[in-house]
Amino acid sequence: HEAAIHWLNEMLPADTAFYLLKLEAYRIGDSLPAPLLTVVAGPSPESKEIGAQKKELAERNKLYLKFWEQLLERAKGRTSLHAQVSPSKGYWLSTGAGIGGVEFIYVVLAHEARVELYIDTGEAEKNKRIFDALFAHKEQIEETFGAPLRWDRLDERRASAVRYDLPDGGVRDQERWPEIQERLIETMIRFERALRPEIERARTVL
Repeated sequence: HEAAIHWLNEMLPADTAFYLLKLEAYRIGDSLPAPLLTVVAGPSPESKEIGAQKKELAERNKLYLKFWEQLLERAKGRTSLHAQVSPSKGYWLSTGAGIGGVEFIYVVLAHEARVELYIDTGEAEKNKRIFDALFAHKEQIEETFGAPLRWDRLDERRASAVRYDLPDGGVRDQERWPEIQERLIETMIRFERALRPEIERARTVL
């Protein structure tokens, strides 16, 4: 019952409060019994703050899910890269690139987005070998893609990544979703086209 009261106070609006009360009867000597009312559980600033955070997270999840549903629908017939992927409630959407632990990823944040090749096979040495094999063809890849890329070897971390940033617009810019989604899809098509041949060649370094 206490857990239920705490949950109600977290999830319902701030102007609504639930209490769990315990009623007991006390007698001193030969006096008549008197009621004693004790508050077992009730609202608190902490519970309202937790509730607000949960609601914000739930709304954010709905927003991301809607964004990815629309993007995947727009991408149909143009690229099959993420065709077998379900919409996500998170800020990223990934699919395999043909090597275990290497993925093509869409990332969308509040007011920016990017496409990314994320390399994390679980082994730092292998990740760096794959990255270096791709980086050796940097000029050719960027020429095919049509713009410079971000090459993040990330020597202090296990994973590595190749990225292209799209800073103008994200999931919070809902009125511009069609434009943002089209730009992401078009960029991902070029990104995969530029990297795919070198990913296939990178298998030889594994």
